[in-house]
Amino acid sequence: MKIALDVDGVLADVIKSWLNYSNTIRPKISKHDITDWDFWKKFEINRYDFYTELSSCWKNWKSIPPTEENLSSVTKNLSNIGQVDIVTARERSTDSFVKNWLDHHNISYDNYVSVIDGPMKADLDYDIFIDDSPLNALKILQHNKKVILYSQPWNQHISENQIHRISNLSEAIEKIKLN
Repeated sequence: MKIALDVDGVLADVIKSWLNYSNTIRPKISKHDITDWDFWKKFEINRYDFYTELSSCWKNWKSIPPTEENLSSVTKNLSNIGQVDIVTARERSTDSFVKNWLDHHNISYDNYVSVIDGPMKADLDYDIFIDDSPLNALKILQHNKKVILYSQPWNQHISENQIHRISNLSEAIEKIKLN
């Protein structure tokens, strides 16, 4: 079994770091205000500025919190089920920071795969994808692949029957074992 595990929004709560920065230069936004994947439009934030700022957050990778406690033991348990690869969409310049973050948090994984754009993940050869992006989830489904959606405020509108939703990563282990 090959499992593609996303970083931003699934393992690393990078949006919290971005909000800490953004809230010093713009009107305050809370995580629960982010109800769409492209939320920056609603808040009149330039897309380029958002992605540049998000990438900058990774330079200070030690300040990025994990999405939940015990990710180290959960990813270890996930690795007992099959091959777990980190599959992430990002600027190449942040890869080393992400790898440092993964090591720092003792995240178990076999390979690190970085793609330019999130929906490109659907073209990769994995049995199950664990992701938080509604765009990626729908694209993965279009490719007739299994997706487990890590619940975040920006993906609550997704209600496809084939998508398995989880609120913590350990739930993914149970869902994978049932398949």
